[in-house]
Amino acid sequence: MEIYSSIQGLLHLAITNELIQPEDEMYCRNQILSLLSLDSYPESMSSNSKNNLADILDKIIDYATRKGIINDLFDEKEIFSSKIMNVFIPRPSDVNKTFYQKYNHNPKTATDYFYQLSQNSNYIQVNRISKNINYQAPTFYGNLDITINLSKPEKDPKQIELERRMSATSNYPTCLLCLENEGYMGRVGHPARSNHRMVRIVLAKEDWLFQYSPYVYYNEHCILLSKIHCDMKIDQTTFARLLDFVEKFPHYFIGSNADLPIVGGSILSHDHYQGGNYDFAMAKAEDEYVFKMSKYPLMKASIIKWPMSVIRLRGNNKDELIHASNYILETWMNYSDESVDIKAYTEDTRHNTITPIARMKNGEYEMDLVLRNNRTTIEYPMGIFHPHEDVHHIKKENIGLIEVMGLAVLPARLDKELTEVKKFLLEEVNEIETYHLSWAEEIKLQYKSELTSDSVNDIIKNELAKKFLKVLEDAGVYKRTAFGREAFRRFTSLL
Repeated sequence: MEIYSSIQGLLHLAITNELIQPEDEMYCRNQILSLLSLDSYPESMSSNSKNNLADILDKIIDYATRKGIINDLFDEKEIFSSKIMNVFIPRPSDVNKTFYQKYNHNPKTATDYFYQLSQNSNYIQVNRISKNINYQAPTFYGNLDITINLSKPEKDPKQIELERRMSATSNYPTCLLCLENEGYMGRVGHPARSNHRMVRIVLAKEDWLFQYSPYVYYNEHCILLSKIHCDMKIDQTTFARLLDFVEKFPHYFIGSNADLPIVGGSILSHDHYQGGNYDFAMAKAEDEYVFKMSKYPLMKASIIKWPMSVIRLRGNNKDELIHASNYILETWMNYSDESVDIKAYTEDTRHNTITPIARMKNGEYEMDLVLRNNRTTIEYPMGIFHPHEDVHHIKKENIGLIEVMGLAVLPARLDKELTEVKKFLLEEVNEIETYHLSWAEEIKLQYKSELTSDSVNDIIKNELAKKFLKVLEDAGVYKRTAFGREAFRRFTSLL
């Protein structure tokens, strides 16, 4: 009888969360019975309304696994869970209709509706996200956000081997960000998307798609996707799209990863942006050096106080801001200053690009242009302006949009590894990884009189944030030295 109680609990939650109306209960019940190969239902069935969505789904998935309806594989469980929740979700056309009805009243009301729907449908996996370790740490540049990502469960060897064998069996959907993912059942090695919905949005007279990230790293973490599968590219149209979006949704910021390897994000094969309703430390950074642009004298331009190299533009005229941003991009793309290791090209290979972020602030458009360069050398084979080897024990992946703004997304391995660092600092028996050893010894030397069981956690948190700050400093093309500041100003003098 437990399976029926779980089904009833799911129906109760769906009605409570307004996914369905009471009149839909019988229909939805029968759809779920069909998925579970059940052909009857008790006349009287109560549910434990205290169970949350994740707990109820886990019980239903366990039942399906025990009965042989699905195999005991992570991806098959995800696919089945997504199918179940799809029973309760409107079709894309209905989601879009409701979204724009609410948008006509207030843009925030529309995004609130869609964000809540994405959580209630279990597309945003709230229960898993709650397992992440999140905190803020004070630095010279404000409070940096630190996240140790524990959201994605580890896959067992059987799952990994199956993914390897099936990796070349299908090229549909074309990529993880394509429109074909909406409602796609999923398969081993490709995420389940039966419960996935997208809102259609026009940006710069082009069709784009709006969704939320299933593993949100910050409040209302959203993704904007090109309807067409095309490579990432930063150009004048990029700035037009970004400002178009914040004009439509002034409570959100929006930004793009850079469009070159090493300094770009993890997916460069599909043009997309990320946004949300959150103020990162970079957005709060103050002007450090104000300058005038000769071609755009009415534009407010500054270098901001941030470990990476950022030009901030402000203004009321959207078209002027688009053209000013593009002028900086084109100037930067062809700019070299070998005194600070900046070369625009190696033969025909371009190195300079920009990570742009747009927002509305105090009634003005605001555009942050983060200067990037992806050159490599024998000394720095992963990139001159990339996390250097002394921080690889914390993070060595590309520094994308989210990190640029001041949020460290750190690997799950650190959860256990930092526990061993803590034991080492307290001189307890430990299994500290060798790549953390010199860092731990530095901490022990610095805090030798302060290390106690009460203080050690906060000390590790603050030192981890300092390592992330070093990551950002490594990625900055102009270093935070007198020589670096002078070189940065040489570039802005050309504008």
